[in-house]
Amino acid sequence: MKESWRVLIADDEPIIREGIREAVDWQALGMIVEAEAEDGEEALELALKHSIDILLVDLNMPIMNGITVIKHVRVHLPKCKIVIITGYDEFNYAQEALRLNVSDYILKPANPVQLQTVLEKVQNELEAVIKQDEFVKLASNQINKNIDLLREQLFYDLLEGKWSEEEAFEQLQFLGLPVKSPKQLGVIQSPEYYANDPVIAGKDYQLISVSLENLILEELETREKIYIRDYSGSILILLWDSINEEKIMKIGKRAKQELKMTIHSCFEPLQKGLSTIPEAYKACKQIMEQDSTISPVVRRARDYIFEHFSETDITLEKAAESLQVSSVYLSRTFKQELGVSFVSLITNLRIKKAIMLLNSTDLSILEIAEKAGYDTQHYFSTAFKKVMGVSPNQYRRTPK
Repeated sequence: MKESWRVLIADDEPIIREGIREAVDWQALGMIVEAEAEDGEEALELALKHSIDILLVDLNMPIMNGITVIKHVRVHLPKCKIVIITGYDEFNYAQEALRLNVSDYILKPANPVQLQTVLEKVQNELEAVIKQDEFVKLASNQINKNIDLLREQLFYDLLEGKWSEEEAFEQLQFLGLPVKSPKQLGVIQSPEYYANDPVIAGKDYQLISVSLENLILEELETREKIYIRDYSGSILILLWDSINEEKIMKIGKRAKQELKMTIHSCFEPLQKGLSTIPEAYKACKQIMEQDSTISPVVRRARDYIFEHFSETDITLEKAAESLQVSSVYLSRTFKQELGVSFVSLITNLRIKKAIMLLNSTDLSILEIAEKAGYDTQHYFSTAFKKVMGVSPNQYRRTPK
């Protein structure tokens, strides 16, 4: 509790101020008369100067009337409790003041019993506010201490579709997350370390799991996100700023180089908002299951494409040579297992990269063509129009 509540008595009649000051035992109420004012302008100045807790104010004062003082105090000292001093002939005027959320009123001349009762009521109100503030602060501290757990629980709830969109947005706001729909759901897992491999000891398993998690978070450091592990040990990420194929590839490359582990990942767009999160999660899990049946040679060929698709000289033959298999075998197996040809996957990745550059940079079409892996602007424009239905220039000019 506060040491003492600061009181300001504002009335243009000295006898009224003295009567109020002498009528009660301020110390017993935990209050102190900090200042007195004889006009409205002085009252406002002193109220702000002393950051008063209780204002006893006459409505009919010179220079600035009590109503105006109350309005200013309400703006600058919103927690200040206000008691108006009024006479019987000013009671209609006092009713206007009551609409300004004053605590109570006392009639002139001040009756000690009435004044005591009113001040005790104000004291209780102030103490209730203090208790409420302490409770809110305690609750806020508890929330802050457990913010990560609460965000994780929200993610689980969103995966299960437990919240309506309106309720979900309320939860996002409450937990300090962007109050808008996330853009992407990602699922990342490693076959070596997320299949409960009995060869790996418990401590090693935990160490490697944490290392992968830290690597992913480092790559996504600047993005607003929530991440959890699902029942199978997969890392799930909800992103408000989607990532492209290159970032996903970089995560995989770093995992292989730094942790000596392979990761499988799937990132699904959430085009229709929060309600599509369960559907996107289900789609990712199905893709991951299908991915687990892919043969090692096709997986390595796909990784090769992801790493080299933006190079103009990438070919099926070079990939086959790198993997030490025949190009005919690789082409056939690749199409059988992935349902897309070697060349088509390269084209899809190149067009995706081009779209990203068209949307996020001012690079020329020629520069974008080169970065996407095309020898010439003409070849790039032809390939882009075949996939997207419009030229790169037309796509860039189209409102998104």
